[in-house]
Amino acid sequence: MKKPVIGITGAYVDHNHYMEGVYVHHDYHKSVANNGGIPIIVPFINAEIALETLPLCDGIILSGGEDVDPQFYGQDPHPQIGPSIPERDKVEIAIVKYALENNIPLLAICRGIQILNVALGGTLIQDIPCQVKEPIQHSQIVKRSRDTHWVNIENDSKLFQLLGSEHVRVNSLHHQSIDRIASELRVVARSSDGVVEAVEYVHPSTFTVGVQWHPESMASTNTGMNNLFAEFIKSSMKVPVL
Repeated sequence: MKKPVIGITGAYVDHNHYMEGVYVHHDYHKSVANNGGIPIIVPFINAEIALETLPLCDGIILSGGEDVDPQFYGQDPHPQIGPSIPERDKVEIAIVKYALENNIPLLAICRGIQILNVALGGTLIQDIPCQVKEPIQHSQIVKRSRDTHWVNIENDSKLFQLLGSEHVRVNSLHHQSIDRIASELRVVARSSDGVVEAVEYVHPSTFTVGVQWHPESMASTNTGMNNLFAEFIKSSMKVPVL
């Protein structure tokens, strides 16, 4: 059977005046390849080109990166908001809508879960330390492969089936999170301070899961996190027509 092509949305990196461009952490590539997929990067040139690229993809990963510009959920910027790239936001909002309309499996990671929520009409907490009462540490200062806090998972969720527990350890590299949840999403995991850690699409015709942590950086040593990629890749395999 033909290996599924997985499009991974790109972030932005600026090394110096001569080196700048699209960036995707290699853990995404490795987790896709290790589970039988072919990873490709989808750059944020514009929404039209992105949508022309998507028919090449059997599944899509919305990767981590910059903050989402609050204009896309009707708010002004909080004083502690980080850098944002509206051009990327526009592209990924279009990608979300296309994927859901065309039943393309979608795995939304970190910033990805946030753009998924915004694309469907939800809003974000722009800075957890300032806007959440008694928050835990969500932006870790140790290696990204290391788990640093617990999340509680609903036992009737797809995520529970894949991770095999209601109480799991995750890594954490974010200062924003979902605030008002979009009507087409369901919250299936939270951290102890109430921050949304995972969502699933309420119309489960195909794989659509968003997580706030970085499973791609835990998958090589954590069976549950690898299961998330394995199931995503499996759902992206096209059944041949006989």
